[in-house]
Amino acid sequence: MPHEFDYYVLLFFVMAFIGWLWEVGLFFCMEHAFINRGVYRGPYLPIYGMGGLALCFLLRSFRRKPVRVFLLSMLLCSGLEYFTSWFLERLWGIRWWDYSGHFCNLNGRICLLGAVVFGLGGTALVCLLLPLYDRLYPKFPKKVRMVLCLILLAVFIADITYCAVRPNTGEGISWS
Repeated sequence: MPHEFDYYVLLFFVMAFIGWLWEVGLFFCMEHAFINRGVYRGPYLPIYGMGGLALCFLLRSFRRKPVRVFLLSMLLCSGLEYFTSWFLERLWGIRWWDYSGHFCNLNGRICLLGAVVFGLGGTALVCLLLPLYDRLYPKFPKKVRMVLCLILLAVFIADITYCAVRPNTGEGISWS
């Protein structure tokens, strides 16, 4: 079912923020340090936003088939992670993550554990979170949604512009 533009913009930012929370929280638990894990300065990881949108578009019809959603999420998200790793390295010459020491890795860009986590996350998104999002979305007035979209997009574009010259490469940013 097609939705308005703001539906997808807000979903992108929700997923990008959840991904940022996941990565920062995981790193904090493992290393006991707060590190902004993204390329950008803001509290979002666009790879999770794009992955969430891709899963929304491609897997929504499989909502009642969680095993299929799990397997397809593993495949789609791992492909996105591999491509993004390759692209970022070509663009800035930096590896933001490296799974070389992990079991069943492919060129250090993806690994089996990551794929399983993406499968679980994709299943949670498609089977649980999207239905919740679909119920909550219409409860906010359209004007509120549009203003929020404009603010988020303006901040995001400013962040992209700034980080095109100065990407976030702070201490601890790369994960190996």
